[in-house]
Amino acid sequence: MNVSQTGKTQHSHFCYVTENRSCPKLIYPEVTRITLYIFFVSIIFLTVCGNLLVIISIAHFKKLHTPTNYLILSLAVVDFLLGVVIMPPSMVRTIETCWYFGDVFCKIHSSTDVMLCTASILNLSFISIDRYYAVCQPLHYQTKITTYTTVIMITVSWSVSACVGFGMVFLELNILGIEDFYYNNVACIGGCILFQTQASSSMSSILSFYIPGFIMLVIYQKIFHVAQKQARSIHSIACNNIHSENSKMERKATKTLAIVMGVFLSCWLPFFVCNIIDPVINYSVPPLLFDTFVWIGYFNSTFNPIVYAFFYRWFRKAFKIILFGKIFQAQSSRMILSTD
Repeated sequence: MNVSQTGKTQHSHFCYVTENRSCPKLIYPEVTRITLYIFFVSIIFLTVCGNLLVIISIAHFKKLHTPTNYLILSLAVVDFLLGVVIMPPSMVRTIETCWYFGDVFCKIHSSTDVMLCTASILNLSFISIDRYYAVCQPLHYQTKITTYTTVIMITVSWSVSACVGFGMVFLELNILGIEDFYYNNVACIGGCILFQTQASSSMSSILSFYIPGFIMLVIYQKIFHVAQKQARSIHSIACNNIHSENSKMERKATKTLAIVMGVFLSCWLPFFVCNIIDPVINYSVPPLLFDTFVWIGYFNSTFNPIVYAFFYRWFRKAFKIILFGKIFQAQSSRMILSTD
């Protein structure tokens, strides 16, 4: 029985009717299919457009060329690529319950999916380090967090993520030791799942999610503790208005980015919990539930630009400039945007 399609074998429909090894196919009612396509296309559109606005804003406006915003730009590129490369094929797979894009693209899709998820949390980890120096060690921030340092952080995020994603899938580390079982009992034509052993799912989840997530939570807890102390000190020393304003901006930026991190952890936690539990309970998690958790994780890429728009005045102003075509005016890149 194909593990990815448990619960569907009672149907007589198959992805490829002429193939003996075809995966079973579940056919949804026409109204359900149309509704699902409209919903997912809307999510993909919001994800792509929202993150594209963030990318254009930070890349175009020179006032936004800061180390923190470079890390946000990297995160937005991750979310944009997920909306362009990952979500559309996943939408078809979810609704049609079959994979029609071939084995090679299946491996590329799965590898890129793992890479982008890992890149997201590594970018967020480096963002938390950036915020730590901005709030907890402001006197050392300019020397510690430079453009060069940020470039190294981004390079590490993408290179490590690419090694994890493509290495695990193309070297078949995810099925190491159970290759025969996988190809004889799990793999079928028209399916595309990232099947993992208990060791693989545990190790990948711990390295890609749990350890970085725990580190981020510890760092942000330290940041908020220091920020509260700074707030009390600033209230007692009202004469230093410049220091007060700068500290206020740093705290607001930290709060916003902490919310971005919280949204990420909330969206991906159900999937990673399920990813570890599934091999332990003999892969008995219903495919529909597993796929739902995957999409909840994808939705994180949709939510991030909404968080920026809600909390960042510069993003709202940049959005208006781009929307009304003012970005094409001479010297538009030097427009002054509020950075709070």
